[in-house]
Amino acid sequence: MSTTGIYGGKRTGVRVVVAGDRGTGKSTLISAVATEAFDRNVPPVLPPTRLPADLYNDLVPLTVIDTSSSLENSSKRNEELKRADVVVLTYACDQPMTLSRLSTYWLPELRHLGVKVPVILVGCKLDLQDEQAPMSMEQVMSPIMQQFREIETCIECSAATNNQVPEVFYYAQKAVLHPTTPLFDQERQALQPRCISALRRIFTLCDHDMDGALNDSELNEFQVKCFNAPLQPAEIVGVKRVVHEKLPDGINDIGLTLSGFLFLHALFIEKGRLETTWAVLRKFGYDDDLKLADEFVPVPSKRAPDQSVELTTEAVEFLRGIFRLFDTDNDGALQPHQLEDLFATAPESPWSELPFEDAAEITASGNLPLNAFLSEWALMTLIDPKKSMANLIYIGYTGAPASALHVTRRRSVDRKKQKTERNVFHCFVFGPKNAGKTALLNSFIGRSFSKSDTTTTGERFAVNVVNQVGGNKKTLVLREIPEDEVKTFLSKKTFLAACDVAVFVHDSSSEHSWKRSRELLVEVAKQGEESGYGVPCLLFAAKDDLDPYPMAVRDSLGISQELGIEAPVRVSMKLNTMNDVFNRILSVAEHPHLSIPETETRKNRKKYLQVVNRSLMCVSVAAAAAFVGLAAYRAYSARRNTSG
Repeated sequence: MSTTGIYGGKRTGVRVVVAGDRGTGKSTLISAVATEAFDRNVPPVLPPTRLPADLYNDLVPLTVIDTSSSLENSSKRNEELKRADVVVLTYACDQPMTLSRLSTYWLPELRHLGVKVPVILVGCKLDLQDEQAPMSMEQVMSPIMQQFREIETCIECSAATNNQVPEVFYYAQKAVLHPTTPLFDQERQALQPRCISALRRIFTLCDHDMDGALNDSELNEFQVKCFNAPLQPAEIVGVKRVVHEKLPDGINDIGLTLSGFLFLHALFIEKGRLETTWAVLRKFGYDDDLKLADEFVPVPSKRAPDQSVELTTEAVEFLRGIFRLFDTDNDGALQPHQLEDLFATAPESPWSELPFEDAAEITASGNLPLNAFLSEWALMTLIDPKKSMANLIYIGYTGAPASALHVTRRRSVDRKKQKTERNVFHCFVFGPKNAGKTALLNSFIGRSFSKSDTTTTGERFAVNVVNQVGGNKKTLVLREIPEDEVKTFLSKKTFLAACDVAVFVHDSSSEHSWKRSRELLVEVAKQGEESGYGVPCLLFAAKDDLDPYPMAVRDSLGISQELGIEAPVRVSMKLNTMNDVFNRILSVAEHPHLSIPETETRKNRKKYLQVVNRSLMCVSVAAAAAFVGLAAYRAYSARRNTSG
């Protein structure tokens, strides 16, 4: 059972692995910190040693693992190094060769093993160092630390004189609990971008009156929240004086500005007080990766495969307000720099990578309109609710998660009730290569047709708001399914559970394209029948500007009639004759009990149910007739007895 780890967002222990050349003092160092005494006769390799939680102020216990430097034990040592939270590499101050071995063997070996944890370099046997050849530690270590950025700190000690032995493991613990790398770039001597984003969000949350500065009251409230202790008036004056001397813009007539707030934290880090900045970050919910910890981003976890998550009206109205706030030129669209400012309090822009990048409509000048902005949020909520909720919080949403996210009713229930209450519909787009799937998605987000459109090699999404007759607006998400991956996707029983409607696109001028599209339709219909997640289907005959393949036209009509779905919709992205396809998709999705392909199994089941129903009807009619006859006979008997 592991003695270290993270529970409930808090670390329950730190695993320190000590490695280095033979004779550098590894075991003696561990023995000295555990017993507070120097022992000349320690075993070559000590068993795991647990240091008490109250040894340091953070009250987190350390488990120290000793290792052998011998070749025959390298496999076991490597396994221990891979499980480490922090590595202590030792060298002997009286053996210069062991120091050079750090950069020629040990540090490259850690990289080779994929060990990506902080490293503490420790010079042991300081009492034996040759005093005739003194060299400052900074001179020796600076080149090594430049080459190996994973080195957190360097320290020299002596177990014999108990000089700085506890400090070795204090720095090891500190490197795990309060790591430098996420906060500060040593090479640039500047705060990391994610650290700036997190501190910017914290500053914004503490600036209650939104005047761009923390006044004395706000600064004091921040101090109490993070450290449970108020600042005395003299301390506030002292803080402002330090900031103003180094960074005049850090203080204005109101109080501490954002630049001053960031400067203070950079100053803490440079002076080795990383625990101060980490205390602030963790108080506001950040983990070691400077993202909100899981417990600060609760999302609905219990939902069936055929349920989805949507934004509530409250969350959408919040997003509309945020959009207006950052649309400073009031042109109804966010420029790239405005969108960057909007997400400046998030670890990064959530839409800078697939599947969100290039998924929504942009203006000719490359700006993002309101509908596209809301569509991106709808897409993110649909496929990654946790990411959506986290980013809502990053940009300032302070309501409860339950007021931001809504779990939809099951699609199976929608089919039974023959209606749906969804606002976001998920459409899977199937079809062979070069059928026109990519062009369909491009058309949906306002991209003009181009012969240079290339076939999508992987999944792709396109999302937009569709204006319905009557003024209603719904969000439609098109998901392009690569032909090569259909078999893999359909091997998952719940794959179709997330689908509201399936569209099958074929090149109307190609025999092969039609036949392959028909095969895909049959495969999906069969999978829907077997899994219980049958979906409404539509056929699209693309490239209507080309001469049609006659057999495809006849066969597609026959297949539509046979399966009980609508006749193929003819479209041409090149000519922009779309036949209102996106409203058609929505219409089919909003009537989930219709347009589900009638497979042979489904037809037989319906016939069976019809026979059973007819049989039950006959039985009911016969029973009713018998009941009426019995009642008439009893009435007749009663009258005859009375007359008698």
